[in-house]
Amino acid sequence: MKYQTISLRKESGLAILTLHRPDALHAVNSRMLIELGTALTDIEREEGMAGVILTGGAQCFSAGFDIGEISGCVTVADLRRFFREAHAVFERLEELEKPVIAAIAGLCLGGGCELALACDLRIATDNASFGQPEIKIGMIPGGGATQRLPRLIGMTRAKELLLTGDYVDAAEAERIGLVNRVVPAASLLEAAKALAHKILQHSHGAVKAAKLAVNGGIHMDIKAGMAHEARCLDALFPTQERKEGILAFMEKRKPVFNKP
Repeated sequence: MKYQTISLRKESGLAILTLHRPDALHAVNSRMLIELGTALTDIEREEGMAGVILTGGAQCFSAGFDIGEISGCVTVADLRRFFREAHAVFERLEELEKPVIAAIAGLCLGGGCELALACDLRIATDNASFGQPEIKIGMIPGGGATQRLPRLIGMTRAKELLLTGDYVDAAEAERIGLVNRVVPAASLLEAAKALAHKILQHSHGAVKAAKLAVNGGIHMDIKAGMAHEARCLDALFPTQERKEGILAFMEKRKPVFNKP
C-alpha cells in the first residue's frame, strides 16, 4: 500500500510510524486507521522489527478524530462503524508483541490522545498539551479514553479531564502519570529512540512476556493476574535467552542476547 496519511520508516530494529495529515493537524480519519492497520501488519510480520515509535513529528501529535468525517455520520450505525475501526486499530497497537513508544509534540487531543493511550510508553516535549475535549461538543470519547485513562492516572483525575474537557500541559501530564517523561522539543525523537534501545538491549522474549503479563493481568483480579504472570514466566523457562541471562549473572558479565 502507498501511504497517504502516515509514513513508515525502519531503522536499527525500530519501526518509526509518523502520522501525516499536516493540513488537518494529523486528525485521525478512516483512511489513517486503514493505513495504521496495514503498517501494524507489516511490523508484526517482520521479525527484525523489535519496537515501534509512533509520532506526529515536531509540531503536533494529533488534534483528534476527524470531526468533519464524524459529522457526516447519518446514523448511529455509521458512528459505531467508525469507532469500531478505531477500537480495532488501537487494540492492535496495544496488544502488539513489541514495545510501542509515543513521541508527542504539540497537541495531543481527543482521538489523538486516545491513540497515545494505546501505546506502552509516552514521551512528550515541553510544549505538548493533552486533553479529551469531547464533552464540549456534546460527545464523550469514542476511542477508549473512558477506559484507558482511569486505569492510567486514576478514576478521580480521569473524570476531571473527561467531564471538564480541560487540557493539561506536559509538566502536569508527567506529574499525574499520563506521560513517562518530558524532554526538549529538539530531542524528542532521539529521546524516544534512546528509551526504545534501552528496552531492546534486553531479552526480546522477556520484554514480550512482561508486556503480555501486564496487559492481560490488568483486566483480572489479583489471584487470576498472579496465575497469568506465572504462565508468562513459565513460557520463558526453556528459552536460550533465559539460560544466557542466568549464566551471565552467575559469571558476572553482561548477557549476550540475540538481536531480532
